[in-house]
Amino acid sequence: MPPSQLTRTSPPFRSTMLRVTTSSLCACSRRLRLLGPPSASASTAAPPPKTPENQLTVRSLYQLSVDIRKVRKSKAWVLSEGSAYVRETAELLRDMGADATAIASILETHPEAVLCRPEEAAAQRDLWVSVCPNKRELMSMVEKFPASFFTLTHHGHQRANVLFLQSLGLGNRIIGKLMASAPQSFSRPVGLNKEVVHTLRETYLELGGDEGDLRVWLRKLLAQNPHILLRPAGAWRDSLGFLRERGFTTEELLGLVSSLRASVAELRPEAMRRALGYVEAALACSEDELKQIATRCPAVLHHSLPTLAGRFQGLMDVGLSAQQVKESPNVLELTTPIVLYRIQKLASLGYDVRSGSLDVVAGTKKDFETSCGKLHLRQRRPMFNPVAPLRPAEE
Repeated sequence: MPPSQLTRTSPPFRSTMLRVTTSSLCACSRRLRLLGPPSASASTAAPPPKTPENQLTVRSLYQLSVDIRKVRKSKAWVLSEGSAYVRETAELLRDMGADATAIASILETHPEAVLCRPEEAAAQRDLWVSVCPNKRELMSMVEKFPASFFTLTHHGHQRANVLFLQSLGLGNRIIGKLMASAPQSFSRPVGLNKEVVHTLRETYLELGGDEGDLRVWLRKLLAQNPHILLRPAGAWRDSLGFLRERGFTTEELLGLVSSLRASVAELRPEAMRRALGYVEAALACSEDELKQIATRCPAVLHHSLPTLAGRFQGLMDVGLSAQQVKESPNVLELTTPIVLYRIQKLASLGYDVRSGSLDVVAGTKKDFETSCGKLHLRQRRPMFNPVAPLRPAEE
C-alpha cells in the first residue's frame, strides 16, 4: 500500500483505538469502585442523618428555664429520645423542696434525669428520704450529686446496703453522704460490702483495737473515705502483711490504718518498699527512725516515689537540710509550691526556716496562719516595758 494511503487511514484507526481504550478505562474504574474497600467509599459518603430532637422535650425543658444550649453541648442525645418525663421529674423535685432555680440547675447538670420512669424515681426518693428526712439537707445533696440520686439501677441492692449499714450503728447522716458521694458502693450486692466490713473488723481487733471502740472506728473510716467499701478485702491483708514484715508493731499499724483513712488498702507492697528505701537513703536514718517517720508522716507510704523525690529535692533546693526534714517529716505531706509560699511568708515576718524548725511550715493551713499571726505580733511588740508605771505629766 502506498504511504499516502497509510496516512489517510491512520486517523480513523487512532480514533477507534481511543474510543475502545476510554471505554475500557471507564468500565475498569467502575469495577474498582465496586470492589474497593468499605473505608474508601465511607470516607467520601455523606454523614448519617442527625436524629431529630424531641420537640416536646425541648419545649418542656425550655419552660423550666433550662439552658438548652448546655444540654446540647453535653448530652445532646437526651433531647433525641422518644420518651421523656420532664414534667414528672420536675414535680418530683418540687415535692422534695427544690425551687425553680434548683430544678433548672439539676436538669442542666444531669439531663438524663428526665428519662427516668416516674415510679422508679419515686422509689429512689423514698429511699433517700428514709436516711435524710430533712428536705433542705436532702436537696443540698441532690443538687451536688444529681447523678447519684438518679442512678436507679439495682434499687434492691441499694436498699439492702442501707439496712446493712444501719445495722452497724452508722447514723443516717453518714449513710446519706455515702449514698451521694459513693453510689457504686450501694449498687453492688450487699454481700461484697459485708465481706469488706468483716475484714475491717478482723483487722482492727487483730491490731489490738477494743471491741467497744470498733463501731466508732468504722464510722470514722466510712465518713472519711466513702470509697472504702470498694477496696478489695485482700488488699488490706497484703498491705498490712508487708508492714508487719518491716517491723511495725500492732499499735503502730493501728495508728497507720486510722491516720491513712483506710487508704492503706490502696497501697502496694512494692511501691511502699521503693518509697521507704528512698526515704531511708535520703534522710540517712535507721530502721527504727524510718518507722517513726512513717508513723508521723504516713504520706511517705501513700505517695509515689517520684512525688516524694520531687518534694524532697524542692526542700533541698531552698537550702534546707535532710536533718530538718527528718525532725519534721510532716513537711513532705505538702506540695512544693505550698512549702515555698510558706517559707517566703515566714521570711517576710523575720523567720528563717534554714536555721529553725520546719514544724512551723508543716501542718494545716489554719495552723500555719496561727503561727504567722504570732510572729506578726512579735514583730509589732513595743520596745518599752508595757507594764512599767508611767511618769506623771510635768506641770
